Amino acid sequence: MASFDNNPLARSQQNFNKPARFSEEEWQARIKLAGTYRVFAYLGWDESIYNHISLRVPGTNHFLINPFGLHYSEVTASNLVKVDIDGNIIGESDWPINPAGFTFHGEIHAKVADGHCVMHVHTTPTLAVCCLEEGISYSNFYSAQLYGKVAWHDFEGITLRSDEGARILASAGDKPVLMLKNHGPVVIGATLAQAFSLMWLVNRACEVQLASMSMGKVIRIPEPILQGCVADSLNFDPRYGAGEDALAAMIRVVERQDPSFKY
Repeated sequence: MASFDNNPLARSQQNFNKPARFSEEEWQARIKLAGTYRVFAYLGWDESIYNHISLRVPGTNHFLINPFGLHYSEVTASNLVKVDIDGNIIGESDWPINPAGFTFHGEIHAKVADGHCVMHVHTTPTLAVCCLEEGISYSNFYSAQLYGKVAWHDFEGITLRSDEGARILASAGDKPVLMLKNHGPVVIGATLAQAFSLMWLVNRACEVQLASMSMGKVIRIPEPILQGCVADSLNFDPRYGAGEDALAAMIRVVERQDPSFKY
């Protein structure tokens, strides 16, 4: 394994020019994805060296995913690993990928037409709600925007077996959010920003649900209001970037702290 310099100042002084081996489109995708990994670390959505965000390289059937062994705060544009639909590494990489990381990601990328970005986390609130028989309670501002957008998949253990990928895909159906019971959420986006916006909604919905239910009975929101919230949500409206502005703002936050993800 190659050594990795964890000194943010030293890394921030390096040259961020595009390496010749990457096209301009791939390099920009790498920078944006690496920035998003840093945003996840900033928000506390990281899980040691585990969990994943995978993103299609524009115009190809190749995908970028985090190097297995690095914390999200160590991910950079150049050390992201490029893989094919079966998880085979394309080109050179100093790092492997987590086998569990692409079991269902690959299936989604292969079969969902607009499944260009897939995210999976184990944050405490989302995992806790995945363990509830009731699941998501459509009783707060955030969950209201997810009404009719969430599917569920029964727990089968650690996602190492390729045959589970097909079952996960079947469980997801046409829904962009899949709650893996006893495990954690998966979101599917046409873009990195849309997937981020969905994950933001899921995480905040679960945070508020746990807080409100700990105090007593929640106020249920009538179905017509829920349907209106989904229709009005900027997170699904391409006219407003479907989350592009929100993700860009968060990447600016982490860039001010440490711009080395652009290397």
